[in-house]
Amino acid sequence: MTRTLLRDARSTESADPGRRGLRISEMFVSLQGEAAQVGWPTAFVRLTGCPLRCRWCDSAYAFEGGTVYRPDSILDWVARSGVRHVCVTGGEPLAQPGCRPLLEALCDADYHVSLETSGALDVAGVDPRVVIVMDWKAPASGELQRNRPGNIACLKAGDQLKFVLADRADFDWARDECARLDLAPEVEVLFSPVFGELEPRMLADWIVAERLPVRFQVQLHKLLWGDQPGR
Repeated sequence: MTRTLLRDARSTESADPGRRGLRISEMFVSLQGEAAQVGWPTAFVRLTGCPLRCRWCDSAYAFEGGTVYRPDSILDWVARSGVRHVCVTGGEPLAQPGCRPLLEALCDADYHVSLETSGALDVAGVDPRVVIVMDWKAPASGELQRNRPGNIACLKAGDQLKFVLADRADFDWARDECARLDLAPEVEVLFSPVFGELEPRMLADWIVAERLPVRFQVQLHKLLWGDQPGR
């Protein structure tokens, strides 16, 4: 399935950011490339802005710019997308106050909703129907100090804690971090290699050698379409 970008979602009413809108970098339909929802045709809503600057970030184009949409315009676009899975991502989507109401509205409309967020902003109060996929920053990201310890207790059954790893030092840290954190057993742990830096097979070998109770994953969308923005 090829990626389909629905550019007609841009609306003339979006010019006023004071109307409780959200600033959006892009909205498109593709296969979900990561986490437990991998492989599902998914409507992606990418919010603009992020307070972090991870060294390996692959969506830096979403740090600024974008277009402001009213929540009802976003919901209309999702309805026209023709899929039932919706991923709200960024940037860092929780940096915008309107993100939480949008998540709730999407759940009310009976979509399968996931939120891709860093561990840096408070996830308390996110609608419990939302699957949280939290990116816990490893040392090579350059943002290790931004991890918010209180977020771990907010993760529930079905949520996922993701470690994006650039090298062996990151792997050793993540292994020890998993042992240190008081994770609920229902929270799935994901280990993923930084695209173009850590050979996926090497990470897989480390996981198997140490018998870690984590799920190995690669970014499916990059295997299919390469390192292209918005995939």
